[in-house]
Amino acid sequence: MTKIKYFYDLMSQPSRALWIALQMSRTSYEDCPVAIRKLEHRSAQFKKINRFQKVPCIVDGDFHLGESIAILRYLSDKGHIDDQLYCKDLQKRAQIDEFLEWQHLSVRLPCATYFLQVGLYPMMGLAEVPTVEKMTALQKDMETNLKLVENIWLKDKDFLTGNKMTAADLFGACEIEQIKICKYNVSEKFPKISEWLSKVRQESNPFYDNAHKYVNKLAGV
Repeated sequence: MTKIKYFYDLMSQPSRALWIALQMSRTSYEDCPVAIRKLEHRSAQFKKINRFQKVPCIVDGDFHLGESIAILRYLSDKGHIDDQLYCKDLQKRAQIDEFLEWQHLSVRLPCATYFLQVGLYPMMGLAEVPTVEKMTALQKDMETNLKLVENIWLKDKDFLTGNKMTAADLFGACEIEQIKICKYNVSEKFPKISEWLSKVRQESNPFYDNAHKYVNKLAGV
């Protein structure tokens, strides 16, 4: 039986989340790393794998699929994702989906924008360090959404959708973890998020730490 091919780069936030989920689920797959820092995802060959030329993506026989949330759902329906991470119960799954849909614009976008413009692009010489005004605006937008995570999603729960870790927590945590590369300490303003990140790490280790090795190296931790 042909294994599903998983194309990813652990510098990609959703790639990390899916990779951790696959490890926790003990899923057998063909490991296909893609070095986005070398622009391997922009090659003509990779365009045949994913027409959007992004990671993560999978190939299952003749079937090609991009977009991390779509991949999560597909792999779950095929029995490749542990039920605790993406459960079969309709209402519990809907709660996980609620966060996964919400986080695109409310966690992923502001955190990734802050990370790229304040951290990665200046680090790689692709852009100058933003002005104080620009950096303040980016931080304010990010913190507005982090407050929602702290005060709504984590208001009275250990994890985002209940008292057990799910795929929602992996996707959210991987987005927030990377801002430490910008020397942003989330614990200073958001103690609940900091505590939650520690719980997600504890529940998913050693895979969580392995997925974040390069992120931690860049952050100097």
